[in-house]
Amino acid sequence: MTIKWTLLLVLSICAGGLLITLLVLSLLRRRGGGSTSQSGLILTPSGKGFKGLGSLLLQSYRLGMKVPLLSSYILQVQKHISFRHVGDEPSLRRMTMTVVLIILGGYGGISVILFLLQPGIAFVILSVLCAVVLNSLVLDMCLSRMEKRLLVQMLDLFADVRHRYHQHGMVEEALYEAAEAGTGEAAEQVRLIYEALTSPDPNEALERYYEVAPNRFLKGFAGISYMVMEFGDKDRAQGSIYLKGLGNLTQEIHLEILRRDKLDYLLKGLNIIALAPVLFTAPIERWARVSFPTMDEFYRSKIGFVTKISIYVIIILAYLLLQRLQQYDETRYRSGHKHSWLDQLLYKQTFIRKLAMLFAAKPGSTQYSQTIRLMRESSSELKYEWLAIRRVMLFAGCLVLTMGCILLLHQVERNHILYDPIRDDRMFGAMAEADLRKAEEKTALDQSVLESVEMNRGATYEDISKALQQLSPVQLDHDTQTETIARIMQKLEVYNKQYVRWWEMIIAILMGIAGYYIPVWLMLFQRKMRSMDMRHEIYQFQTVISILREMDRMSVEEILEWLNRFAVIFKRPLQKCLLHFEHGPEHALEQLKEEAGLPEFQRLVDKLQLALGKISIREAFDDLESMMAFYFEQRKQEYSKMIDVKASWGRTIGFTPMYALIFLYLVIPLVGMSFLQMNIYYEQIQKL
Repeated sequence: MTIKWTLLLVLSICAGGLLITLLVLSLLRRRGGGSTSQSGLILTPSGKGFKGLGSLLLQSYRLGMKVPLLSSYILQVQKHISFRHVGDEPSLRRMTMTVVLIILGGYGGISVILFLLQPGIAFVILSVLCAVVLNSLVLDMCLSRMEKRLLVQMLDLFADVRHRYHQHGMVEEALYEAAEAGTGEAAEQVRLIYEALTSPDPNEALERYYEVAPNRFLKGFAGISYMVMEFGDKDRAQGSIYLKGLGNLTQEIHLEILRRDKLDYLLKGLNIIALAPVLFTAPIERWARVSFPTMDEFYRSKIGFVTKISIYVIIILAYLLLQRLQQYDETRYRSGHKHSWLDQLLYKQTFIRKLAMLFAAKPGSTQYSQTIRLMRESSSELKYEWLAIRRVMLFAGCLVLTMGCILLLHQVERNHILYDPIRDDRMFGAMAEADLRKAEEKTALDQSVLESVEMNRGATYEDISKALQQLSPVQLDHDTQTETIARIMQKLEVYNKQYVRWWEMIIAILMGIAGYYIPVWLMLFQRKMRSMDMRHEIYQFQTVISILREMDRMSVEEILEWLNRFAVIFKRPLQKCLLHFEHGPEHALEQLKEEAGLPEFQRLVDKLQLALGKISIREAFDDLESMMAFYFEQRKQEYSKMIDVKASWGRTIGFTPMYALIFLYLVIPLVGMSFLQMNIYYEQIQKL
């Protein structure tokens, strides 16, 4: 049995295992009579069917954890899911194994199709690509469903909290009863908030909860509940402050759900359309070679190889851009250090660290100050030294990768010269078996002659003629010999030109420089996209202030302390302001305005400056409701514009790989080869 059929057998077994697993899950679901669970992928009803399904998944989890590489992958998937899932450990393990089985089974099925279409090295490359894409696609789909389900559950739960608060007038009682009566992740989150609020140290417990809260709405809900428990509710003409805060949060959640639904509808299926050309590259190439034999010259050449690589790059870039467009939170920033083990390992290497700092901007220079400011404004948690090391390593990586591709292209051209059959200049119809055999004989003769002269650049006409007479199996006439020698000399000339040229070195250096600046460009992009999250946080600040301004004996410093508890993006400026507040409130607030930079936040700080002694806090924020209403309508318009822009870009990006495959890989080469053939025919006609 050949290697090809052995691999095909293994992949078929994987696909069959996936099919059997899905059938078993379907049968157990029907027997259990279940409904959809929290994860969106697992069925969690009661019954013997669910018990059998849960036992199967838990057993698969235990077996998978015994396999070295598979165990690491399972833990990675579990880490992604546990961030947005609160529940018992068995439920989390069942959910994790469901996602893992779907990814592995889907990868096995796709690998069988790819192996049948493109066996060889192309199969290995595309298999790695499909593994990365499928993993990202399934995880994103799972997490998106979990987030949306949590938002929907929160609406019902907030309504229940509002009802029970009307009954008891106590926040803790309302939270406890709503959590006990509710089901799903939202009830688990409210139970965690209740435990934090009733703990001996609520401040510390809330800080821990803020670090793991799945979204900003739950953070705001926890903070509002604690403030009302701490200071008491105030009945105003418009109603309860606590219920007013719940209403604002509910309004925000409705807006978020509508945005997600519309974006999902407009971008539905574009990922599949962008990835589909991966499966059609080989069939199109095979059809073109059979129907138009001269296209074989294009696909075997350096330009054909570059075109194929370019199409794969376009597919990858299109998929990555679509993934970026389909993200709901533009930055999803969280406080805390996010350092990889690779950064730490490279930082410990003295030579690499010194080399990186040699090229980095020196402290005290303008470029150093600009980089530090950019890191702060983009919420980067990297050290400056780690950033410098990362930039140098990206420069070296891009330079080496580009040089490797250049050398590979030259080697492809050498193989094309030496081994590809010499075809007749015909456009339509496949080459006959006899003609193909003659072409291969010519190629073998040319190769033997080239090897006899050792690919010497200085080989003369006489040297090639002498070698040809010795190696030719038959006696050639004068015209055939002259034509053969000319063809071999042309091959020798082209072969000896396959070396790295100066402009190719410049391209490699430019690619390395581009890699060096990639971290800076990403931080610039992150800073631009962070503006939406900043507005989200300011609206949350306004909700907090709308409650705090009604409290008796509330000071500006206490308001800043509460804002610091809720802050994520503005946390560092607020902490710095609190540290300098005792030495001069006016100066501390002015410094806070300078570091923030966002006009909406600066206007909020202006009102805090007025409340330092000139007027009361309630008077300083007397127009807060109108400001919140304006900002809410403004963000609705921004969401609408953003969705339209994303939909337009999504359609363009999603269909770009298909257009590139059709035009770059088939139409344009076919037209180009047609013109070349027409020129050859025209020259032959002139010689008649």
